[in-house]
Amino acid sequence: MTITEPQVVTTGTRAAGGAWTPRLWGVLAVLCAVLFLDGLDVSMVGVALPSIGAELGLSTASLQWIVNGYVLGYGGLLLLGGRTADLLGRRRVFLIALGVFTVASLVGGLVDDGALLIATRFVKGLAAAFTAPTAMSILTTTFAEGPARNRALSIFTVFGASGYSSGLILGGLLTSLGWRWTFVVPVPLALGALVAGYLLIPRDRPAADGGHDLIGAVTLTAGMLLSVYAVVTAPERGWTDPLTIAIAVLAVAALVGFVVTESRVRHPLVRLGIFRVGSIVRANLSMVALLGSYVSFQFLMTLYLQDVLHWAPLRMALALLPAGLLVAFGSPFMGRLIDRFGTAPLIIAAMASLSGGYVWFLLTAGERPGYLFTVLPAMLLLGGGFAFGFSSIMAQATDGIDDSEQGLASGLVQSSGQVGTAMVLAVLTAILGAATAAAADFTAFRPGVGLVTGVAVAGLLLNLVPLLLRKPGKHVAVG
Repeated sequence: MTITEPQVVTTGTRAAGGAWTPRLWGVLAVLCAVLFLDGLDVSMVGVALPSIGAELGLSTASLQWIVNGYVLGYGGLLLLGGRTADLLGRRRVFLIALGVFTVASLVGGLVDDGALLIATRFVKGLAAAFTAPTAMSILTTTFAEGPARNRALSIFTVFGASGYSSGLILGGLLTSLGWRWTFVVPVPLALGALVAGYLLIPRDRPAADGGHDLIGAVTLTAGMLLSVYAVVTAPERGWTDPLTIAIAVLAVAALVGFVVTESRVRHPLVRLGIFRVGSIVRANLSMVALLGSYVSFQFLMTLYLQDVLHWAPLRMALALLPAGLLVAFGSPFMGRLIDRFGTAPLIIAAMASLSGGYVWFLLTAGERPGYLFTVLPAMLLLGGGFAFGFSSIMAQATDGIDDSEQGLASGLVQSSGQVGTAMVLAVLTAILGAATAAAADFTAFRPGVGLVTGVAVAGLLLNLVPLLLRKPGKHVAVG
């Protein structure tokens, strides 16, 4: 199918366009660079975790905070970040948040204390909570819904996958020199993106109204932060610990207060009607299954390959690399596939591929999984699942949404993915527990793979059942 030329937004309104101008390509490049940085950061830090733990004396439970410190800030403020961009101006929010992200990256490479390192990760997550949905809303308001947006999303995804793949290799190389380099090296790229964004991204006007829901902002932020904090601290403190229960109750109370507020105020921070669209709800839950299982499996494999098999960081990175390469090479075709088949079948294919990868790993791993027969086929299936899933889920989550709420829609789906990741990773850490420290084979890790398999299968059923229940002959365009 031939992809038609895009319509573009230059000053907040759509204008009919022909070929993409150099400046438009430049804007897309800046947005892709930010996603590249995100993928680079996640994979490089993942590779460096055992080295960080060894130098700073962090346990497995503490190491998860290197990941979840970022997730806490990211997932806790994503919805607020996306809506803030809609209300205050996307360019302004994007540039300020990217500046904070850059400074936090530099500081993270200089600290000598585990708690301070986790604090910088939290600040970095806060910044990413504004850059990620803002980048998505700039993209979705720049490219018209349909082939143009699907093409842009596929290019966008390629850079995320390339960042992840590059991060595995760079993480392995840099960790061999010292884990601090994994924090410092992205700084020049972030600075370059910041300067290019300032020069290329057109100025936009803040929304005329709707920006006065202070109670909604406070209750949403408190509810999300407390929810994620309760989940990620529960494995270490205990799920029935009074403090865990108290934090969870406060989180529920804040979120209930948020819902009540949004149903009554004239200009809500989050329009609750968006949750009545079935395809959008499925997209958000699908992102939970995709990222929650994928990131948690990477965390598990990082610990197993380096701590149990004593693989060097670079060797481990090369072992996990095929998944990232498959995403990088497969994502450019996703725009055309979405145009032709719609998002629903592709999301089902993604969840089937993910589930198949985890099931294959479980069935063939034994006490010591071999690379060619177990690890490599699993990574290829997981890479295929991510390639089919990410662009399709993002397209479905933002389809049919007005420009004024694109930041909200993109923030919602990314928030779902981050909160889902925090929850799955917290449960995984609880399952693995202290047994992994003295593990001699894969047996102690098998329950963790069972968990991520269950999450992926749930995502498959979530999307497969509605499709099977559709009336025959009804075309599925976007799920």
